[in-house]
Amino acid sequence: MPHAQSVSNHHRESAGDSMAFRVIFLISFGLLFVLALLARLVGSDWRSLLPGAEGSTSMVQGVKTAVYTLMSQII
Repeated sequence: MPHAQSVSNHHRESAGDSMAFRVIFLISFGLLFVLALLARLVGSDWRSLLPGAEGSTSMVQGVKTAVYTLMSQII
């Protein structure tokens, strides 16, 4: 029975890590999206503000790339 408890505990830990990843991703995406949107409204080059978004063609893809770049530095 100890093996079953170990597997169950591991599953709970990985589910918690997955939820934490999603929360960090969503918060980061929201903040960087607002930053890119404001920069676009002002007329600034938003791609230069976001790390990793220099080669992206759409704003959503650029923000998504920037979030993954940021998260790789955090985690």
